[in-house]
Amino acid sequence: MKDSRLYPVYERGPASPGNRRSRLKLADILYQKEKEFRCTHCAGLVLADPALSGVVNRNHCPYCLWSRHLDQFEAGDRLAACKAPMRPVGLSQKRVRKKYASGAGGELMLVHRCEACGKTALNRIAADDDPEALIVVFEASLQQDFALQVELNREDIHMLGRADAGRVRMQLFGVRTVLE
Repeated sequence: MKDSRLYPVYERGPASPGNRRSRLKLADILYQKEKEFRCTHCAGLVLADPALSGVVNRNHCPYCLWSRHLDQFEAGDRLAACKAPMRPVGLSQKRVRKKYASGAGGELMLVHRCEACGKTALNRIAADDDPEALIVVFEASLQQDFALQVELNREDIHMLGRADAGRVRMQLFGVRTVLE
């Protein structure tokens, strides 16, 4: 059975007033409205519809890529007391645990660092994230101070470096080029 939160309302067929489908449609609209938010950094309206973003637990802005410290233990738990803005500090790559996966497989992940408590988190890149903003974050991460990189390595977070520029461009744009 299809999960109603993962499919747009229009895929369920026509709804006449007062029946179960129209109530479901209203519930879906209210559910999505509840999950929409304003970015704490750029004040852009962030839509949380999984059909647009490709992610279920949306907590970063697709325009400036800033996040908010919401999750404490796992994605979507919303248990963090901090609630401070989280700055995008770089890109990483999700580890692939498949035995026969290609050497550098895995999707791109955003690395966020909380401005208040310093906690770092990895977030899946969403389908509607601005690819140019992702490149800006990647290029800025190449200039990160050494202390931050050592700390991230201690947390087993390995940011992508200059040697990964072609792979980043390939995953974002389908084009393999070297960053200047």
